[in-house]
Amino acid sequence: MNKINLRERFQEALDESISLKKRFAAEQGEQVLAAARLLAQVFQAGGKVLIFGNGGSAADAQHLAAEFVNRFQVERPPLAALALTTDTSILTAVANDYDFEQVFAKQVRALGRAGDLAWGISTSGNSPNVVAGLDAARELSMKTLALSGRDGGPVAAAADLALTVPSRNTPRVQEVHITIGHVLCDLVDYLLFPEKFEG
Repeated sequence: MNKINLRERFQEALDESISLKKRFAAEQGEQVLAAARLLAQVFQAGGKVLIFGNGGSAADAQHLAAEFVNRFQVERPPLAALALTTDTSILTAVANDYDFEQVFAKQVRALGRAGDLAWGISTSGNSPNVVAGLDAARELSMKTLALSGRDGGPVAAAADLALTVPSRNTPRVQEVHITIGHVLCDLVDYLLFPEKFEG
């Protein structure tokens, strides 16, 4: 058995992540700017953003909601965002009484209104409950945004605007997703509070 070269493995992981981020930026940079404008319009009009996904994407949903509600890098008023992944009573009640596929759709129908935005996150692009959440949002005339992976899949197809990371490697997709999320937080703040960036 060959001795594992940890330094080499570490460097390969970093290089792959960096390369994928650069590829994504080159291919979909304009879509990221469009997503930032869309989010800023929703917040500016008094709407809220509902964010959801499974596993690591659930963690990203919570992370990004916290950045909007608390703050990102500049002092500014809180922005209305909510992760639909945090209430274990709702999640388990819906999964138990109906089906796990409905855990986000039920919450979107309860909390969403026209003018709000539903943001679904899926590394595979194939998560049925994320698709169902986005479909429910569109039924309510909400705006929809997707962060997806691979070829986008049904999740990307269900959204008005999709940002798709072209990789089948789940950890690398997740790394690009949270980078996109942080960039969107920054761009939204820049659009809504330009005075905070002067000087």
